[in-house]
Amino acid sequence: MFDRVEGAVRPRPFLASIAGIGPGILVMLADTDAGNVITAAQSGAQWGYRLLPLLFGLIPVLYMVQELAVRLGIFTGRGYSELVRHHYGSGWAWVLAAGLIVAVAGSMTTEFAAVAGIGELYGVSRNLTLPMAATTLLVIVLSGSYRRVERTAIMIGALELAFLMVAVMTRPDLATIAHQVSDLPLGDSGFWLLAAALIGAVFNPWMVFYQQSAMAEKRLDHRHYGAARGDTALGAVLTQVVSASVLFVAAATIGSGDAGASLHSVGQISEALTPHLGVAVGRLVFSLGVPGASIVAAIVCSLALAWALGEAAGHRRSPETQLFHAPMFYGVYAACVLGGAAFVWEVPNLVWLTVWAQIVNAFLLPMVVIFLVVLAFSSLPHPHRLRGGYLSLVVIAATLTCACGIFGAI
Repeated sequence: MFDRVEGAVRPRPFLASIAGIGPGILVMLADTDAGNVITAAQSGAQWGYRLLPLLFGLIPVLYMVQELAVRLGIFTGRGYSELVRHHYGSGWAWVLAAGLIVAVAGSMTTEFAAVAGIGELYGVSRNLTLPMAATTLLVIVLSGSYRRVERTAIMIGALELAFLMVAVMTRPDLATIAHQVSDLPLGDSGFWLLAAALIGAVFNPWMVFYQQSAMAEKRLDHRHYGAARGDTALGAVLTQVVSASVLFVAAATIGSGDAGASLHSVGQISEALTPHLGVAVGRLVFSLGVPGASIVAAIVCSLALAWALGEAAGHRRSPETQLFHAPMFYGVYAACVLGGAAFVWEVPNLVWLTVWAQIVNAFLLPMVVIFLVVLAFSSLPHPHRLRGGYLSLVVIAATLTCACGIFGAI
C-alpha cells in the first residue's frame, strides 16, 4: 500500500517527535466533516446555544478514546481490526468491519452531498462537481505515498479553520447565551435527538480504525508516543472548537433558540455567515471550509475501511506502493469513493439524511469503544496498559457518552 515513513524505525532525536505528528490532527480535521458541520448548524438553528456545553464537554472523552488508539497502534504495531482478529478471532473482526461499512457509507454520503450542495450555490450541477470530487480523491490516494496523502489532506482540511474567523467576528448577547445554556429542554425528544446526532458526529467509528492503523503504518515506537498524544490532544480541542464555532454562528444568525428554526438545505448554512462577512465573502468562506472538511473526511474514512477489511481478512500492511500489489486495499478505497458519489447523484435534500447518519454512529460507538478499552487493558505492555483510576475514568466517561447518545436516538 503506502510507503513506510523513512527513518521511523530509528528516528533522530528531533525527528522522533515530528514523525508522530499527523494522524491525530488529520483524523480530527476529518471529524469536523460535512456531517459534523451540518449537524452543528442544525443544532444552533433549532436550539440556539443550548448544545454548546455538550460540544465542549466531549473534548476530554474524545481525547481519551483516540489516545487509546494511539497507544495500541504504537505499542502493538497492529491496526484495530488486526488486533481484534489476533486476540478474538476473525468473526469479531468482521462484525466490527460490518459496522464500519455502515458508518463509512453514511459519511461518504454526507461528504459528497456537501460538495454537491456547494456547487449548487454557484449554479454548478452535481453532474460536474461529483465527478471532479471523486477524481480528486482517487488521485490523492492512488499516488501511493502515505506521507503525501497525510500532508495533502492536512493542508486541505486547514481550510475549515475559516469558521473560527467568523465566530470571532460574531458579537453575541452574553445574557442570551447564559440563559439558554442554563435552561435545557430535557423533556423535549427533538433536543435529545440532536444531542445524539452531535455525539455521533463527534465519535465517528472510523476515527479509531484510522488512527490506530496509521500509527502502525508509520511504524512509530515509544519515542513518538509523547508527540502522538500531543497531536491527538490538540486535534481534539481543535475539532470541537470548530464545531462549536459553526453552532455559535448558526445560533446567532438563524436560530431562534426555541426549536422554531430548521435547515432544509446545505446552502442555508452559508446564510449564517452573510451578516458578518457579506454575501460574496460569506459564501466563499463556506465554500472553502465545508469541501475542505469533506475531502479530508472522505480520504480518512475510506482509508480506514480499506485498512479494516484487509486486516479482518488477515492481510498485513505492506510497503508496496504499486496499485496491483494491493488490489483489495485500493479496490475498497475506490469503491467507497465511487459509491458515495453515485448515491448522492440521485438524492436531493440531504440535511436530515446527514443528521440521521450521525445518529447511526451513536449506535455503533459502544461496540467499538468496548473492544478498544478491553484491548488497552489486556494487550498492551504492562507499563502502558490501561489500569487503575484512569481505567475507571475512561470507562465512566465512555459509558455516559454512549448512554446519552443511544438514549437520545431512541
